[in-house]
Amino acid sequence: MGYWFGFAVFLYLACAVLLIAEIFVPSGGLISFCALLCLGIGIAVFFRQGTTVGWVGVGVAVVMIPLVLVIAYKVFPRTRFGRSVTLAPPEREPGDAVPDSGRLREMLGAVGVVLTPLRPVGMCDFSGQRVECVAEGGYVEKGRQVRVIEVQSSQLTVRIVEES
Repeated sequence: MGYWFGFAVFLYLACAVLLIAEIFVPSGGLISFCALLCLGIGIAVFFRQGTTVGWVGVGVAVVMIPLVLVIAYKVFPRTRFGRSVTLAPPEREPGDAVPDSGRLREMLGAVGVVLTPLRPVGMCDFSGQRVECVAEGGYVEKGRQVRVIEVQSSQLTVRIVEES
């Protein structure tokens, strides 16, 4: 029982390592296939030891796979090694283009100036606050005045203010 049992445990560990590798190495699913192959062979070896041992092996696999994925996605990026091999999210600076949604709702009806041409998306300035906006009617050239007519989530829809 010792050698075959150890071999099955080794296959389970290989499956866990391959699942973690699949997350960080683009392989088109080849690494996942190898991980599932190790798992399948490991289960078969466990069942060869006995029905009870086989079902315990299946239970361990059912717990192990989600646990390995949670560790890979949640815990690994917070480790020293994980921080060195993963990209940091972009840091937003004050005055960046996406303010919080509560402030966006207050901008309904506000008048601003187009900073970059809206084709139909571009930047507008509303009292010193730069915001990404979508033009209602397509292209709007730089320097035109626009009014916020709709706020959806983090998107402002603007319309050209007709000069009278």
